[in-house]
Formats: sequence, C-alpha cells, structure tokens
Amino acid sequence: MSNTEDYAAMLEEAKSISSENIKIPYMPVGIYAQEAEDLYYWSTKDKDQLLAVGLSETVYSELPVCAGALREAQSIWMEDLKTRQEAEEEWAQQSPMAFDFRDMLVHTYRYAYRNDVTLLNNVAAIAQGDDITDMIQDLNDLAVLGRKNPEPLLTVGLTVESFDKAASLSDEMADLRGRANGDKYDGNENKIIRDQMYTLLKRKVDEIRDCGKFVFWKDKARLKGYYSNYNRRN
Repeated sequence: MSNTEDYAAMLEEAKSISSENIKIPYMPVGIYAQEAEDLYYWSTKDKDQLLAVGLSETVYSELPVCAGALREAQSIWMEDLKTRQEAEEEWAQQSPMAFDFRDMLVHTYRYAYRNDVTLLNNVAAIAQGDDITDMIQDLNDLAVLGRKNPEPLLTVGLTVESFDKAASLSDEMADLRGRANGDKYDGNENKIIRDQMYTLLKRKVDEIRDCGKFVFWKDKARLKGYYSNYNRRN
C-alpha cells in the first residue's frame, strides 16, 4: 500500500490512543520509520520463532503499515507547519501597514469628531489597547462608526472607500493571524495524529524488539538486528 493508504488504514486505531498515553518522538521521525521498516525485514527470517513464543501475527504484519502511516502523518503535519510559517512571514510584512492605517483613522476620526462629545468618546473607546487583537477589532469598529457618521470624515478628506478598506483589512488580518497561529504546535490536530501514529508504531516496534531480544539473547548475530542503530550511535 501507499503511505496514504497506510495512513487511512491505521487512522482509527491511532486516534483511539488517549492523550495521556501518547509518546513524543525522541529521534527524527523519518529515521524511526525507516528503522521500523528495517526491523520488519530483519525479523522476517525469524518470524516463525517469534510467533512461536507469542508474538502476534497482527503486530508483525502491521509494522510496515504503521511505518508508512507515520511517514504520511509527518508529511501532513509538516505541510501545516510550512503553511503557518508562510503566514507568519506574510503577517510580519503586512501587519505594520494595518497598524499604521488603524492609527491614521483614529487620528483623523479624533479631529473630524472633535466637536461631538459622543462620537469622540466612541473613538476613545475604540482606540484603547494596541495589541494585535485590538488592531483587528478596531479596524472593523472604525469602519462601522465611519459609515454611520460619514459627513465630518468626508469633510476632512477621508473617502467612503476608507471605510470599506478598514472592514476588509480587518477581515484579512484576522484570517492571516489565524493561519499564522493555527492551533499552535502542541494543540494542532495533525501534530496530535502524528504523535498518535508514532505511539502506535512504537508499540509494535517495542513488542517485536523485546520478543527478538528474548529469543536471540545468546545469538549475537541475530540479536543485533533488534536494537536501534540510532540509539547505538547516539
């Protein structure tokens, strides 16, 4: 099967692993998946002996499927991460302009509404706070306020298009920030699935390795294949 088919085949079982039982990869995922594949082919010669001492046929047969599923899960999560990083770069480029536009509108509204205490207080309320979420909300609030009370603003040089720009910019910045934030790393669904797939594979790898170490405890030539080369080197 392809990695995509492996992923689909193991997804339900992987997702059944509860959060408290999830393991986090301690080595690069690609290396771990390859070691699992290597273990499968190494243990093929010993299959009968392993099954004879209680190794499950299912654990053995699903090992390469779980390795493919983990590779696919890793690729999906890395694509998420790439998308988020691209959004963060775009945010870094575009957000200063959005902040500047918000500040320009607040400055203009204060002057235009200087003789109307109620409208001036509305502007003051909108202008409170200067973080990202404030800026995004402020732009939309300023668009609504401007559309309801346009005459003083138009008099000092703003246009109706400025209100439309503020509303659309608010929406665009909210979407961009959402893509940049995602679910953040630990809460991202695809990362959780990646870790569940890793946990599922690790269970099978550990079971086969433990079984092989038990059977070949006096046969160094066969025993070596049931240890991790990555762990040995590191």
